[in-house]
Amino acid sequence: MLEKLAKARYFSRVTGAVNRLISERGESNAVSMADDVTNNYRKLSKDQHAKFFTFLFEKLNPDPAAVMTAAQNFSAEASARNYIKLQRVAEPPRQELFRRLNRASNGTAALVGMRRDLLQLLEKQPELTAVDFDLRHLLSSWFNPGFLKMHRVDWKSPAEVLEKLIQHEAVHEIDGWDDLRRRLQPDRRCFAFFHPQLPNEPLIFVEVALLPEIPAVIAPLVDKKAETVHQASQYKVAAFYSISNCEPGLRGVSMGNFLIKRVAEQLHAEFPSIKTFVTLSPIPGFIEWVAAGAVIGDDQSSIQLKPALRAAREQALDVLNLGNRSWAERLAEGWHPDTATEKEKSALLCLASMYLALGSAGRNGNPVAKFHLGNGAKLYQINWAGDLSRKGLRQSAGLMVNYLYDLSTVEENHERFTRGEVDYSRSVGRLMQ
Repeated sequence: MLEKLAKARYFSRVTGAVNRLISERGESNAVSMADDVTNNYRKLSKDQHAKFFTFLFEKLNPDPAAVMTAAQNFSAEASARNYIKLQRVAEPPRQELFRRLNRASNGTAALVGMRRDLLQLLEKQPELTAVDFDLRHLLSSWFNPGFLKMHRVDWKSPAEVLEKLIQHEAVHEIDGWDDLRRRLQPDRRCFAFFHPQLPNEPLIFVEVALLPEIPAVIAPLVDKKAETVHQASQYKVAAFYSISNCEPGLRGVSMGNFLIKRVAEQLHAEFPSIKTFVTLSPIPGFIEWVAAGAVIGDDQSSIQLKPALRAAREQALDVLNLGNRSWAERLAEGWHPDTATEKEKSALLCLASMYLALGSAGRNGNPVAKFHLGNGAKLYQINWAGDLSRKGLRQSAGLMVNYLYDLSTVEENHERFTRGEVDYSRSVGRLMQ
């Protein structure tokens, strides 16, 4: 009973603090009022988060009648005055609330934390998407690359930052401090974006290997016992082999594309011998796509495929025959790229090339491919037996892919991708045949 009363009291306090803050006309008390909201929000239990965001959705929406009147006035006379009036009444009061909360002590971190909590509720309460839209709109402005600082992370960086790399590495797990130390040696680079309000919080980081040639296999790049190459003259290729977001509350706020381009420019300036910038990327979801019938795009009949491509796809699916034995069963029975038949290898490479070259621009395209191709990269090479880890075998039969970043063509490729076109190499095109 006492716990219930305490919870109700905390919720009453935070909503009361919101109402006071949003109604405050001056700025003299704004910081203390914003602190009052964030401090009381932190006392809410998880089940009260939904109640809090529902309060923001129901009580801080625009006034529909005022929006309608302003829209009609602007439609009748598109004057500056009517435009400004429409903008003011159409903006939800909660956007102004979020702006005022940003003035609180550690307000930026508090808002990012709020969005982290909000994102966990959207699946069950889709109406809260409106609140998320408003919050993401502001975070996208506050975390745009013009405000972000790119720093190289090395062994001399604060331990707090290094620990976050180990914690948030999402592609190739960092196996303790020895592994991290190897990834920060002279022939490796790690760069991260930081925000002035969150100085020791890497928001997103990318790991790069400096190599003599384009890599096709991930194991040597993440081997903590691999020999370090100290001679800069041997660095011909910069391979981006991992990019990880550290803050779930910034999901959907674009940062990674800018980070990769900035890193490429800095490395090119530091090492003129490096002419080639590529990734060595996983293909998550590939086997799931194959098991579901390898449908290209959103057209279930795949009528956009030319007859020859359709025939190649059906032949590849027949070879793999996942309808009889699932991929998990194949792996349990010991399937491995080293012992696969030539027909299986050709089938998997054929389907992977179609998945990436023909399906990436669609709504259900591979997320990693969409990221790099949308940044202006070229689908350059698909590698057999690139990732022999359990995860790699499970999600992509061990296949990995190189996306090529040619700094002179990234803008053109980006524009092409927005029109649904993927720039891919002849070697990828031949795999479809």
